[in-house]
Amino acid sequence: MTRAEAAAVFDPWSPEFVADPYPAYARLRAAGRVHRFEPTDQWLIPRYADVAALLRDRRLGRTYLHRFTHEEFGRTPPPPEHEPFHTLNAHGLLDLEPPDHTRIRRLVSQAFTPRTVERLAPTVRRLADDLVARLCADGGGDLLARVAEPLPVAVIAEMLGIPAADRHLLRPWSAAIVGMFELNPTEEVARRAVDASREFSAYLRELIAERRFRPGTDLISALIAAHDDPGDSTARAAGAGASHRVRGRLSEQEMVSTCVLLLNAGHEATVNTTANGWLTLFRHPEQLAALRADPALLPTAVEELMRYDTPLQMFERWVLDDIEIGGTVVPRGSEVALLFGSANRDPERFADPDRLDLGRRDNPHISFGAGLHYCLGAPLARLELQAVFEALLRRAPGLRPAAEPRWRPGYVIRGLTELLVEV
Repeated sequence: MTRAEAAAVFDPWSPEFVADPYPAYARLRAAGRVHRFEPTDQWLIPRYADVAALLRDRRLGRTYLHRFTHEEFGRTPPPPEHEPFHTLNAHGLLDLEPPDHTRIRRLVSQAFTPRTVERLAPTVRRLADDLVARLCADGGGDLLARVAEPLPVAVIAEMLGIPAADRHLLRPWSAAIVGMFELNPTEEVARRAVDASREFSAYLRELIAERRFRPGTDLISALIAAHDDPGDSTARAAGAGASHRVRGRLSEQEMVSTCVLLLNAGHEATVNTTANGWLTLFRHPEQLAALRADPALLPTAVEELMRYDTPLQMFERWVLDDIEIGGTVVPRGSEVALLFGSANRDPERFADPDRLDLGRRDNPHISFGAGLHYCLGAPLARLELQAVFEALLRRAPGLRPAAEPRWRPGYVIRGLTELLVEV
């Protein structure tokens, strides 16, 4: 496939492509292992084996600034007016490399172990049940706004210790910030992201100052303990009800960036898998009927829905040292675009990948990534998804679509504008 043909097949700004990118992915996979995409100055990687390997390859990184300046790497520094966003983003786990990544992940990970997350299960199930009950009492509504969005935001806010009166601020800030992760964002998108970064950071600094004088049992208090104590400190993890030891130190900027990342990354997967997943079920009535008949399918169903219509379609990494993919040298200074959505439909790894199979057992999808940047919140996301799907299956056995949904224009984090349903 020539560069012009790749550009014609892969069109992330097209509403038609965003609505169904999977036929284009099949063409990219069939045409080769790597494709130069000039509109975004990236190399597209569509096959599962390559995506999985490059996620673990230390010759690539989410940043290059731990080894090179912008100029040494052949890249232009971001505009000064974007500084609030880039400062916030650059100090979060997702865009750090060792040793900083290792230090911060060690401090935060204890709040997200399967055992710790399981202690949150009663709270998560209660929140999901309450949201679904209210939707049913109204005879339906927008499943995205009424159920899919509020649940993970409430859970993360509870873990962080965000006061209930302030939680309405979180989703708009998050939506504005993640707009910068789309391909070639406009200046208006950048302006909103910068404003949200500045406002969210200021809010968190005030909350951190307050929590420093009146610590609680939340994750922010635990991170403050790590910031203030040069050795070890005992703190409690985000509503888990069990003490744990934290080691190392966090700067205040790292605390702020970590909290923002936990909110942004901690709810996008749940929000979009819930809404996209129910749209997928509506379009596969035989599979939905099987799930309603046998709720024991729910754990594998959640994994299959994440594979079948991946909420995060693309994950980008910088090439820190030359690599070779299928005979093509991708030089240092390049950016690779790992196509998660394509990898999860690769017939070389998944039998009959375009078929939705809620009982699929061999399902090593990479919707949560792999390697160093594997999603820290994966156990929590799985808990939330199983809770919300279970509540909807139990309380709304006749749940059905009320209108044809529309996709948001964004491609990288791919989701619906709304999902209107009747019960």
